[in-house]
Amino acid sequence: MKLNKYGVESLDFANPTAVKLLNKALLGYYYGVKNWDFPDENLCPPIPGRADYIHYIADLLAEENNETVPTGKEITVLDVGIGANCIYPIIGVIEYDWNFIGSDVDKKSIHSARQIIDSNEQLSGEITCRFQVNAEHIFEGIIDPSDKIDVTICNPPFHASADEAISGTRRKVRSLSGKRIAKPDLNFAGVNNELIYEGGEYQFIQNMISESTNFAKNVRWFTTLVSKSSNLNGIYKLLEEVAAAEVKTIPMATGNKATRIVAWRFER
Repeated sequence: MKLNKYGVESLDFANPTAVKLLNKALLGYYYGVKNWDFPDENLCPPIPGRADYIHYIADLLAEENNETVPTGKEITVLDVGIGANCIYPIIGVIEYDWNFIGSDVDKKSIHSARQIIDSNEQLSGEITCRFQVNAEHIFEGIIDPSDKIDVTICNPPFHASADEAISGTRRKVRSLSGKRIAKPDLNFAGVNNELIYEGGEYQFIQNMISESTNFAKNVRWFTTLVSKSSNLNGIYKLLEEVAAAEVKTIPMATGNKATRIVAWRFER
Protein backbone atom coordinates (compact mmCIF):
# COMPACT_ATOMS: atom_id res chain seq x y z
CA MET A 1 0.00 0.00 0.00
CA LYS A 2 1.05 3.63 -0.46
CA LEU A 3 -0.35 7.14 -0.41
CA ASN A 4 -1.63 8.21 -3.82
CA LYS A 5 -1.41 11.74 -5.24
CA TYR A 6 -4.50 12.71 -3.23
CA GLY A 7 -2.90 11.60 0.03
CA VAL A 8 -5.20 8.58 0.33
CA GLU A 9 -3.84 5.11 1.10
CA SER A 10 -4.18 2.93 -1.98
CA LEU A 11 -2.72 -0.19 -3.53
CA ASP A 12 0.55 0.45 -5.35
CA PHE A 13 -0.65 -0.53 -8.81
CA ALA A 14 2.80 0.15 -10.30
CA ASN A 15 4.21 -2.68 -8.16
CA PRO A 16 3.93 -6.15 -9.81
CA THR A 17 3.89 -7.96 -6.44
CA ALA A 18 1.06 -5.78 -5.15
CA VAL A 19 -1.01 -6.41 -8.28
CA LYS A 20 -0.50 -10.17 -8.07
CA LEU A 21 -1.47 -10.29 -4.39
CA LEU A 22 -4.60 -8.23 -5.06
CA ASN A 23 -5.70 -10.62 -7.79
CA LYS A 24 -5.01 -13.65 -5.60
CA ALA A 25 -7.20 -12.07 -2.92
CA LEU A 26 -10.01 -11.36 -5.42
CA LEU A 27 -9.98 -14.95 -6.68
CA GLY A 28 -10.01 -16.33 -3.15
CA TYR A 29 -12.77 -14.03 -1.88
CA TYR A 30 -15.16 -14.01 -4.85
CA TYR A 31 -14.48 -17.37 -6.50
CA GLY A 32 -13.21 -19.57 -3.70
CA VAL A 33 -9.96 -20.33 -5.55
CA LYS A 34 -7.33 -20.70 -2.84
CA ASN A 35 -4.38 -22.05 -4.83
CA TRP A 36 -3.43 -19.66 -7.63
CA ASP A 37 0.22 -19.16 -8.39
CA PHE A 38 2.45 -18.99 -11.45
CA PRO A 39 5.94 -17.70 -12.36
CA ASP A 40 6.42 -13.99 -11.74
CA GLU A 41 7.50 -13.40 -15.34
CA ASN A 42 4.09 -14.47 -16.65
CA LEU A 43 1.17 -12.15 -17.23
CA CYS A 44 -0.86 -11.31 -14.13
CA PRO A 45 -4.39 -10.51 -15.32
CA PRO A 46 -6.71 -7.88 -13.84
CA ILE A 47 -9.59 -10.05 -12.60
CA PRO A 48 -12.52 -7.62 -13.18
CA GLY A 49 -11.73 -7.19 -16.88
CA ARG A 50 -11.34 -10.93 -17.41
CA ALA A 51 -14.64 -11.56 -15.62
CA ASP A 52 -16.36 -9.00 -17.87
CA TYR A 53 -15.34 -10.92 -21.00
CA ILE A 54 -16.77 -14.16 -19.61
CA HIS A 55 -20.05 -12.49 -18.60
CA TYR A 56 -20.45 -10.87 -22.03
CA ILE A 57 -19.89 -14.27 -23.63
CA ALA A 58 -22.63 -15.65 -21.36
CA ASP A 59 -24.95 -12.91 -22.64
CA LEU A 60 -24.03 -13.78 -26.24
CA LEU A 61 -24.95 -17.43 -25.71
CA ALA A 62 -28.16 -16.41 -23.91
CA GLU A 63 -29.40 -14.66 -27.07
CA GLU A 64 -30.05 -18.08 -28.64
CA ASN A 65 -31.35 -19.65 -25.44
CA ASN A 66 -34.52 -17.64 -24.72
CA GLU A 67 -32.41 -14.95 -23.04
CA THR A 68 -31.30 -17.45 -20.40
CA VAL A 69 -27.58 -18.00 -19.87
CA PRO A 70 -26.85 -21.68 -20.60
CA THR A 71 -24.92 -23.33 -17.78
CA GLY A 72 -23.42 -26.73 -17.21
CA LYS A 73 -21.35 -29.21 -19.12
CA GLU A 74 -23.26 -28.89 -22.39
CA ILE A 75 -21.32 -25.67 -23.08
CA THR A 76 -17.71 -25.94 -24.28
CA VAL A 77 -15.41 -22.93 -24.55
CA LEU A 78 -11.99 -22.78 -26.19
CA ASP A 79 -9.61 -20.27 -24.61
CA VAL A 80 -6.91 -19.40 -27.15
CA GLY A 81 -3.88 -18.59 -25.01
CA ILE A 82 -4.83 -19.98 -21.61
CA GLY A 83 -1.59 -18.60 -20.18
CA ALA A 84 0.14 -19.62 -16.99
CA ASN A 85 -2.65 -18.00 -14.93
CA CYS A 86 -5.59 -19.98 -16.42
CA ILE A 87 -7.86 -17.07 -15.55
CA TYR A 88 -10.68 -17.28 -18.13
CA PRO A 89 -11.38 -20.99 -17.52
CA ILE A 90 -11.31 -20.43 -13.76
CA ILE A 91 -14.02 -17.77 -13.94
CA GLY A 92 -16.09 -19.67 -16.52
CA VAL A 93 -16.04 -22.91 -14.52
CA ILE A 94 -16.87 -21.26 -11.19
CA GLU A 95 -19.56 -18.91 -12.53
CA TYR A 96 -21.27 -21.08 -15.17
CA ASP A 97 -19.95 -24.64 -14.79
CA TRP A 98 -18.84 -24.67 -18.45
CA ASN A 99 -16.31 -27.07 -19.94
CA PHE A 100 -13.08 -25.45 -21.11
CA ILE A 101 -10.29 -26.26 -23.53
CA GLY A 102 -7.22 -24.07 -23.09
CA SER A 103 -4.49 -23.81 -25.72
CA ASP A 104 -1.05 -22.23 -25.54
CA VAL A 105 2.21 -22.14 -27.49
CA ASP A 106 4.31 -22.16 -24.30
CA LYS A 107 4.90 -25.49 -22.54
CA LYS A 108 5.72 -23.77 -19.24
CA SER A 109 2.40 -21.93 -19.33
CA ILE A 110 0.54 -25.18 -19.98
CA HIS A 111 2.37 -26.78 -17.05
CA SER A 112 1.52 -23.87 -14.75
CA ALA A 113 -2.15 -23.88 -15.79
CA ARG A 114 -2.37 -27.62 -15.12
CA GLN A 115 -0.86 -27.13 -11.66
CA ILE A 116 -3.53 -24.54 -10.84
CA ILE A 117 -6.26 -26.85 -12.11
CA ASP A 118 -4.98 -29.86 -10.18
CA SER A 119 -4.53 -27.92 -6.93
CA ASN A 120 -8.12 -26.63 -6.81
CA GLU A 121 -10.80 -29.29 -6.35
CA GLN A 122 -13.53 -27.27 -8.06
CA LEU A 123 -11.40 -26.98 -11.23
CA SER A 124 -10.05 -30.52 -11.43
CA GLY A 125 -11.38 -32.38 -14.46
CA GLU A 126 -13.19 -29.29 -15.81
CA ILE A 127 -10.42 -27.85 -18.00
CA THR A 128 -8.37 -29.58 -20.71
CA CYS A 129 -5.04 -28.03 -21.72
CA ARG A 130 -3.72 -28.50 -25.26
CA PHE A 131 -0.24 -27.51 -26.38
CA GLN A 132 0.00 -25.67 -29.71
CA VAL A 133 3.02 -27.24 -31.41
CA ASN A 134 3.11 -24.76 -34.28
CA ALA A 135 3.21 -21.14 -33.05
CA GLU A 136 2.09 -19.94 -36.48
CA HIS A 137 -1.29 -21.63 -36.03
CA ILE A 138 -4.19 -20.73 -33.78
CA PHE A 139 -6.95 -23.30 -34.30
CA GLU A 140 -5.07 -25.77 -36.49
CA GLY A 141 -3.67 -28.55 -34.31
CA ILE A 142 -5.93 -27.61 -31.41
CA ILE A 143 -9.52 -28.19 -32.58
CA ASP A 144 -10.13 -31.87 -33.29
CA PRO A 145 -12.52 -32.87 -36.12
CA SER A 146 -14.93 -34.29 -33.52
CA ASP A 147 -14.95 -31.17 -31.30
CA LYS A 148 -18.16 -29.20 -30.92
CA ILE A 149 -17.30 -25.83 -29.42
CA ASP A 150 -19.88 -23.21 -28.50
CA VAL A 151 -17.54 -20.25 -28.40
CA THR A 152 -13.85 -19.41 -28.67
CA ILE A 153 -12.33 -16.59 -26.62
CA CYS A 154 -8.99 -14.84 -26.97
CA ASN A 155 -7.05 -11.93 -25.51
CA PRO A 156 -4.47 -11.58 -28.28
CA PRO A 157 -0.96 -10.18 -27.86
CA PHE A 158 -1.20 -6.55 -28.90
CA HIS A 159 2.39 -5.37 -29.26
CA ALA A 160 4.31 -5.87 -32.49
CA SER A 161 7.75 -5.65 -30.85
CA ALA A 162 9.58 -5.56 -27.51
CA ASP A 163 10.26 -1.82 -27.94
CA GLU A 164 6.56 -1.17 -28.40
CA ALA A 165 5.75 -3.20 -25.25
CA ILE A 166 8.31 -1.26 -23.17
CA SER A 167 6.99 2.05 -24.48
CA GLY A 168 3.45 1.08 -23.50
CA THR A 169 4.61 0.09 -20.02
CA ARG A 170 6.39 3.42 -19.57
CA ARG A 171 3.14 5.23 -20.32
CA LYS A 172 1.22 3.02 -17.89
CA VAL A 173 3.72 3.47 -15.06
CA ARG A 174 3.82 7.24 -15.64
CA SER A 175 0.02 7.33 -15.47
CA LEU A 176 -0.05 5.27 -12.25
CA SER A 177 2.88 6.82 -10.39
CA GLY A 178 3.58 10.12 -12.10
CA LYS A 179 7.20 9.02 -12.57
CA ARG A 180 9.21 8.66 -15.77
CA ILE A 181 11.12 5.37 -15.62
CA ALA A 182 13.46 4.30 -18.43
CA LYS A 183 13.21 0.54 -17.74
CA PRO A 184 10.00 -0.08 -15.81
CA ASP A 185 8.84 -3.43 -14.46
CA LEU A 186 5.67 -4.65 -16.11
CA ASN A 187 3.07 -4.24 -13.37
CA PHE A 188 1.05 -7.03 -14.94
CA ALA A 189 4.23 -8.83 -16.06
CA GLY A 190 4.08 -11.00 -19.18
CA VAL A 191 6.52 -13.02 -21.25
CA ASN A 192 7.10 -12.33 -24.94
CA ASN A 193 4.47 -14.64 -26.43
CA GLU A 194 1.81 -13.19 -24.10
CA LEU A 195 2.47 -9.58 -25.13
CA ILE A 196 4.25 -9.62 -28.49
CA TYR A 197 3.32 -11.03 -31.89
CA GLU A 198 4.97 -10.13 -35.18
CA GLY A 199 2.56 -7.73 -36.82
CA GLY A 200 0.82 -7.03 -33.50
CA GLU A 201 -2.81 -7.50 -32.56
CA TYR A 202 -4.13 -6.96 -36.09
CA GLN A 203 -1.94 -9.67 -37.64
CA PHE A 204 -2.87 -12.13 -34.91
CA ILE A 205 -6.59 -11.54 -35.44
CA GLN A 206 -6.15 -11.69 -39.22
CA ASN A 207 -4.61 -15.15 -38.84
CA MET A 208 -7.39 -16.16 -36.47
CA ILE A 209 -10.10 -15.09 -38.91
CA SER A 210 -8.39 -16.89 -41.79
CA GLU A 211 -8.16 -20.16 -39.82
CA SER A 212 -11.70 -19.88 -38.47
CA THR A 213 -13.09 -20.65 -41.93
CA ASN A 214 -11.71 -24.19 -41.63
CA PHE A 215 -13.62 -24.83 -38.41
CA ALA A 216 -17.01 -23.31 -39.23
CA LYS A 217 -18.70 -26.66 -38.57
CA ASN A 218 -16.96 -27.14 -35.21
CA VAL A 219 -17.55 -23.73 -33.64
CA ARG A 220 -20.76 -21.76 -33.10
CA TRP A 221 -19.13 -18.39 -32.28
CA PHE A 222 -15.57 -17.14 -32.68
CA THR A 223 -14.68 -14.14 -30.51
CA THR A 224 -11.67 -12.01 -29.65
CA LEU A 225 -10.86 -8.92 -27.67
CA VAL A 226 -9.76 -5.98 -29.84
CA SER A 227 -7.71 -3.52 -27.82
CA LYS A 228 -7.02 -1.00 -30.58
CA SER A 229 -10.09 0.64 -32.12
CA SER A 230 -7.97 1.56 -35.15
CA ASN A 231 -7.92 -2.16 -36.07
CA LEU A 232 -11.70 -2.49 -36.29
CA ASN A 233 -12.28 -1.39 -39.89
CA GLY A 234 -9.64 -3.80 -41.16
CA ILE A 235 -11.13 -6.62 -39.07
CA TYR A 236 -14.62 -5.95 -40.44
CA LYS A 237 -13.24 -6.03 -43.99
CA LEU A 238 -11.51 -9.36 -43.32
CA LEU A 239 -14.74 -10.85 -41.95
CA GLU A 240 -16.59 -9.65 -45.02
CA GLU A 241 -13.98 -11.30 -47.25
CA VAL A 242 -14.40 -14.68 -45.51
CA ALA A 243 -18.21 -14.35 -45.76
CA ALA A 244 -18.98 -14.43 -42.06
CA ALA A 245 -22.74 -14.90 -41.67
CA GLU A 246 -23.00 -12.63 -38.63
CA VAL A 247 -20.66 -10.19 -36.90
CA LYS A 248 -21.20 -8.52 -33.53
CA THR A 249 -19.19 -5.87 -31.69
CA ILE A 250 -19.67 -5.77 -27.92
CA PRO A 251 -18.27 -2.68 -26.12
CA MET A 252 -16.40 -3.28 -22.85
CA ALA A 253 -15.00 -0.87 -20.29
CA THR A 254 -13.20 -1.47 -17.01
CA GLY A 255 -12.10 1.60 -15.06
CA ASN A 256 -10.61 4.04 -17.57
CA LYS A 257 -9.82 1.35 -20.15
CA ALA A 258 -12.19 0.92 -23.10
CA THR A 259 -12.03 -2.13 -25.34
CA ARG A 260 -14.44 -4.37 -27.23
CA ILE A 261 -15.22 -7.95 -28.20
CA VAL A 262 -15.67 -8.82 -31.87
CA ALA A 263 -17.69 -12.00 -32.48
CA TRP A 264 -18.40 -13.76 -35.76
CA ARG A 265 -19.90 -16.98 -37.01
CA PHE A 266 -20.61 -18.85 -40.22
CA GLU A 267 -23.70 -20.67 -41.42
CA ARG A 268 -23.86 -24.12 -39.80
